Amino acid sequence: MLYICKDIQERLIARGKTLCTAESCTGGRIAALFTSVAGSSEYFRGGVVSYQTEIKSTVLKVSRRIINRHGVVSAATADAMRQCACRLFKADYAISITGYAGPTGGTDDDPVGTVYVSVGAADDCITRRFVSNGLSRTEIQDDVAALAVRLFLEYIETHEQ
Repeated sequence: MLYICKDIQERLIARGKTLCTAESCTGGRIAALFTSVAGSSEYFRGGVVSYQTEIKSTVLKVSRRIINRHGVVSAATADAMRQCACRLFKADYAISITGYAGPTGGTDDDPVGTVYVSVGAADDCITRRFVSNGLSRTEIQDDVAALAVRLFLEYIETHEQ
């Protein structure tokens, strides 16, 4: 995974672009992956672990209307987290994630292991739903952090100029 983070680092530095994260169920694992690569301070602006709904609305400034209408674990909330993180950190790009790592939580529509990942700029993104079935909490967190990094690489590869 670190080689993908290094690849992303090289691309962003070459383009003079910056990245931040807004994580919930991954607890900072995505930020940790990027900052594990020496030189990450040249492009990585920071991250927030908005584990509780209150922090999503008070720190990130995600609209309570979005959370109430779509749920805290939803594509709309992941999108809003990404947009708000770009503004908060004054970053070109953000990776956001919200979901149910378990063992409790989840709904019939979004069982434990369901996460929503949004990657991209404040006004352009890829947002996907992933479900990791039959994994432990730690495995879900590690799995979706890796999925989010790969999705961001896919995003910047399709948006390189």
